[in-house]
Amino acid sequence: MTTRDPKTLISIARSSGEEHSGEPLDLGMRVRELRKAKDWTLEQAAGQAGLARSTLSKIENGQMSPTYEALKKLAVGLEISVPQLFTQPQRDQINGRMTITKSGEGASHATATYEHELLAETLKNKTMLPYRARVRARSMEEFDGWVRHDGEEFLYVLTGVVKFYSEFYEPVEMRRGDSAYYDAAMGHNLVSVSTEDANILWVTSLAG
Repeated sequence: MTTRDPKTLISIARSSGEEHSGEPLDLGMRVRELRKAKDWTLEQAAGQAGLARSTLSKIENGQMSPTYEALKKLAVGLEISVPQLFTQPQRDQINGRMTITKSGEGASHATATYEHELLAETLKNKTMLPYRARVRARSMEEFDGWVRHDGEEFLYVLTGVVKFYSEFYEPVEMRRGDSAYYDAAMGHNLVSVSTEDANILWVTSLAG
């Protein structure tokens, strides 16, 4: 296990979410939901799609399987793409959801080389893990090998100066305002080279 142990941070973030499995898509119900979302009657939706009202009614009630041509007409009429007709709505996603973490109020997780402050910890089902980190490490010798984990990662230097080491590139010195986006499966470590410990913003993908 690496010193920064990002897998532990990721598991902490995921533990607040809920596992959910996909359900078979009911095309008729999906079409009805899309129509009602526009507040259209059967007649209005059928007219927009260029279909007979009876045809649309049968599709919504699962009494017939539409041809591809009918699906294309439906998609055009509902102002969406054909694949969107078959996209299961995510019931755990809420438009406009938000959480605010006041300065210094994030969850603290300190190690010998980094001091992490997890941000947006109360928000469930995140696809990103944002956190501030104070870089305590001053040399590569302080690490137990490379840090590496699944996903992609973005870092932004807030204060101080760091040296970014990676498995396939030469070390790069980064100052306030500098940023990097990289494949987190590639070995990587960060050390402070300024007089004071540097502070950075790290964002790790949680998808997958």
